[in-house]
Order: sequence, then C-alpha cells, then structure tokens
Amino acid sequence: MMRALIQVHRWLGIAFCLLFAMWFATGMVMHVVPFPALTEAERVAGLAPLDLHEIAHGPADAVKASGIAGATRVRLLQRSDGPVYLVTGAGRLQAVRAGDLANAAVHSDPLALTIAVDHARRRRIDASRATLIALDAYDQWSVPNRFDVHRPLYRVAFNDDAGTDLYVSSATGEIVLETTRRERRWNAVGSVAHWIYPTLLRRHPGAWQAVVWWLSLAALAAALSGAVLGTLRIRLRGYFLVSPYRGLQAWHHVLGLMAMTFVLTWIFSGWLSMDDGRLFSSGRPSEEDAIGVAGTAAWTELLPGDPQQVDPHATELEWFALDGKLYRRERIALTQRLVMPAAPAAASIAERAFLAPDDLHSVALRLGTGCAPAITIDADDDYAIGSIMPDAPVYRLVCGDVWYHVDGANGALLERLDRSRRVYRWLYGALHTFDIPALTARPALRTTLIMVGCGFGLAFSLTGVAIGWRRLRRTL
Repeated sequence: MMRALIQVHRWLGIAFCLLFAMWFATGMVMHVVPFPALTEAERVAGLAPLDLHEIAHGPADAVKASGIAGATRVRLLQRSDGPVYLVTGAGRLQAVRAGDLANAAVHSDPLALTIAVDHARRRRIDASRATLIALDAYDQWSVPNRFDVHRPLYRVAFNDDAGTDLYVSSATGEIVLETTRRERRWNAVGSVAHWIYPTLLRRHPGAWQAVVWWLSLAALAAALSGAVLGTLRIRLRGYFLVSPYRGLQAWHHVLGLMAMTFVLTWIFSGWLSMDDGRLFSSGRPSEEDAIGVAGTAAWTELLPGDPQQVDPHATELEWFALDGKLYRRERIALTQRLVMPAAPAAASIAERAFLAPDDLHSVALRLGTGCAPAITIDADDDYAIGSIMPDAPVYRLVCGDVWYHVDGANGALLERLDRSRRVYRWLYGALHTFDIPALTARPALRTTLIMVGCGFGLAFSLTGVAIGWRRLRRTL
C-alpha cells in the first residue's frame, strides 16, 4: 500500500509540479493586478450629458420598437450620434434611437472610433493617436461571458503613455471594457496563466471549464497523496518530529508539512472555482426569479414627455420595474436620485436617493410563501454583496432556505443564495481568496496572509520541480 502511494505521488507530482508552481506564483500576481475591466466610475466619467432636444420618443415607445415583450429595464444615454435607449428583458438587449426608434446597433468603423474617442476625451485620455484595431468576437481580454450580448467588439488603441485600449459594443455602442499596457503585461503572467486562459481555449467555455476542472482535480489528488505520505513519513527523535529524508527531499518534506493545510485548502477551493453548478448551485437568479422581482411593468403608462423632466446635467436615465411599478433613476456623475415616472401605479412614491425596504414588501409575497420582510445587508455581513452605486444599500429577502439580494440603487436582482450556495461561499471564497469579513476589513493583513501562503506554496512546489526533474533525468 505504501509503495503504491509513493508511486502515485511521485508521478502525479512530476506531472503537476510546474502547474502548482505556476498557480502559486500567478495567484500572487492576480491579487495585486486583477483582470482588466471598466469600473463603474470610469464608465460614468465617460458619459456625455443628455441632449434632451434630440429625444423625440419616450421609453414606452422604445420598448415597443425593441420587440422585447418582457422588458424590465430601459436606459437612456447620449452617444456621439445621438441619444439611444437600451432595452433589457428576457435575456435580450436591444439599442433603439431616441430620435426615430431605429435600430441603434453599431455597424460602422468610423462611428465606433468616434464613440471611443469621445469617451476618452471626457476622461482626459490622450486620443490624438487613436486607431481602430479590430472588430472581433473574442480576444484575450474580452473572453468573459458577460460580454456575450455585446459581441463582436470594436477595439480602439489610443497609443498613449498608458497604452490604453477601449472596447465598443457593436450591440449598444457602449464602452464595455478598458485595458492598459500594465494590466495586459501583468495579466499575461497572472490571470491568463492562472486560469489557463488562452483565447483559443477560453472562447469555448464548455471545453475550457472541462480542461481546468479535470486538471485541478488531478492536482488535488497529487496534493492529497503527498499530504498522506508526508504525514506518515514523520519520525520522532526524542522530543522532536523530524524528516527521514536528506537534502532537497528533506526541504520538500518539511515545506510540504508547513504549507500542507494551505496547499490542500487552496487547491481544493481553486478546483471548486470551476464548479459552475456541478456540485453546488450557481447563485445566478433564474428568469422566473427576475420576473418575480420586477413584476409585470405597464410601460404604456409612462408619459411620452417623461425623459424631458430631468436634471439638465443628467448623463444617464434608467427606468426599471420593481413589484410591477416603474421607477426612474437619474445619473449625475457617481451620484443619483431616484424619482417616480408619471405612472398611476406609482403616484404615491416620493422622490428619494435609493429604494427602501418597504418597496420590496409585495415582492417578498410574490417570490414564495414564508418570505420575511426585506432587511438591509450590513457591510460586515458574511454574505455581503456590493451595489452598482457607491454607498447604495443592498436588501435581503429571506424566503425559507433561499435568500434573494436586491440592489437598492436600481432594483436589480443580484443573486439567489440557497443553502448549497452559502456553503460554497465559504468553501471557495473564504478558502481561496480569504474573503472573510474580518480580513476584508483589514486589507493589509489579508494581502500579507495571501502572499505568505502562496510564497510557501511556491517554495514547496519549486522543490518538487527540482526533485521531479532529477527523477526524470535518472529514468530517461
């Protein structure tokens, strides 16, 4: 039995020692330089003030023109070619011109370039050397699934000091992604390597998930066999526990014992990061859940002139359905105010900054029996989740075993947590990224623990690489 265990660990270790070393090294890089994204602050900073004189139709007309029967959200923003409504619902996203209700998808290279340049100038990015590089469905930085509704994407390179690239959605004309030279370089040796994320593989989500899931599971088996073998090999000399090995193997044994708990939990939780509903629920709300929160919106009740009754400095308007009522949100920089459109069903609701728990009272009744009234999630809650807006509340609806989290800024259903997903939150988030309230409140301590753990894991893995190379040379 012991001989079989030694053989299993030896050859699995040889096969995966480089992968272990890469995971620990790239994990440290990822913690410092996350995957490129366009932050909400950057997106809003690039928005132009709405030209109300160009708006000839209201959001109800836009919903009708989009053909989306179950629309739950409409946004109005100013593009370089005029104001555009973005209608969302039933898993679809449609852009409609506010002037003539024509399809507002972007099919022109010059228009995409102009949109990107206008956005950049509002953010004081040097656009004097901006160039349209490509129109691609996928590239290395746009492979995440959240961009699916926007594909293909126009990539505009600004050739500035930061090496900024902006990506324009062909579906809506929005800027949906930004990368810089620093982010691309560090992520090439960080996230891309860590997630085994080459575009050729990642553009096929099913194949990519299967590859990483099975590799991670085999790596977990290698770590488990080493943990068992390393524990069994400990010797007692007087009052001290010692290793029976010498030289490099002794270093590998001792470092393995020191890092064993972290290595096992980190590899296990990393494997779980690829679960996506295999063993645990995904946490993604279903279409039925979204409809349950939004209710049936009577878009025809909105008055045609509703978009005109806004702050002249507004850069974005959003109408959204919640509990069958229609709300309007005005965006002015990163601040907002929530108002009620001219709809009879909403006449009793006063203007205020964010939604209130009482607004979700009927929603709780609709989602299921036994739902408790909405409560505000505290920042130090074990299952806290952020709003799209700074300082906006997020509300929790507890319906028996299932929790629903609703954004107090725009009524969006953020996630659905059943018992399975709450367990997953600890097995993955807490173990892999140290996402624990006590640590997230102390970012320096959290970073130190992650770096020390990954550092020990890297040193341990490199001893395995050296031992594996020596074994292969003797064998071959």
